[in-house]
Amino acid sequence: MASQLLPQHVQDLGPHKDVSLDFGRDESKPRLRLSVKAAKWLRTILSDPSTRNLFMFLLINLSFAFVELFYGMWTNSLGLISDSFHMFFDCTALLAGLVATLVSRWRANERFSFGFVRAEVIAGFVNSLFLLFIAFFIFAEAIERAFEPPQVKHDRLLIVSIGGFIVNLVGIFIFQHGGAGHGHSHGHDHSHGHNHVHAHSHGGNNSQIIHGIFLHVLADTLGSVGVIVSSVLIYHFDWMIADPVCSMFISVLIMMSVYPLMRESLGVLMQRTPVSLDHTLQASLQKVYELEGVVQLQDIHVWTLCSGVYHGSLRVEVLAGTDHRRLLIAARSILIQAGIENVVVEINHLD
Repeated sequence: MASQLLPQHVQDLGPHKDVSLDFGRDESKPRLRLSVKAAKWLRTILSDPSTRNLFMFLLINLSFAFVELFYGMWTNSLGLISDSFHMFFDCTALLAGLVATLVSRWRANERFSFGFVRAEVIAGFVNSLFLLFIAFFIFAEAIERAFEPPQVKHDRLLIVSIGGFIVNLVGIFIFQHGGAGHGHSHGHDHSHGHNHVHAHSHGGNNSQIIHGIFLHVLADTLGSVGVIVSSVLIYHFDWMIADPVCSMFISVLIMMSVYPLMRESLGVLMQRTPVSLDHTLQASLQKVYELEGVVQLQDIHVWTLCSGVYHGSLRVEVLAGTDHRRLLIAARSILIQAGIENVVVEINHLD
């Protein structure tokens, strides 16, 4: 009887529905979740030697960047100021490399079937852009100062520049003796329908991340050397023009050092055929073409997923009566020997 007096929309809620109104929200829960995630990320970073090295050097680099900026403004040294800005960009590169290293280890899913290993390529490209921006900024400022060399206070300039040089030597040692790496692979082959054979391997060694950061640290080391040289010349010979001249020389070296990384990362992003296969791919395809029953090869595609991981696909036109299984195994073996470990071969019959 009572249920008949209730409105229909209240009856539909059923006993399992909670119709109570919550007039108060716990605002601390989002903050708590964020702190838990941050703690989890920090544990992940510190648990791996490569990410731990990146994180520790990030803290050291950031601290000394502020020291160089302060003394650069105090002494009016463009070399020291530019070196401090370069170190700040190094910190950005280190942070981007740290994030990319973690992201590249995420597992593949339905939306990202190749995984996230290309994060290292993106990080390498971003780092190369940062370096070019730094080099252009230093070169432009150095040209302006070369025409009107400012008065540079050399007091303690040499000490600070040597300190920066030591910090960068620590960074070079870290990235020469400890990198970031990971990888996993799985393979299978089967034939069905059009007769495909393929093997999968997703992984990478984060070489472009480490390469990009290493170039940052190397360029910063050259900056420290330039500041040391200019401070010595200013102290002993009062050559104020030494500061902008050394800065121009350093900026040119940075541009030259960053070009290979930018070319490599752009090549991967533009799906270029792997450079390491330029002299072997055609010979390997010729071997596949010469297999018994093969008429022609079509839709040949070979690209780089990430550093050292190559994917390929092609369609093989064959005569009727060709031993498909044997042909697939032979073609796959040839392409694997060429360095393409992830390959899809489709066989079509000619009528």
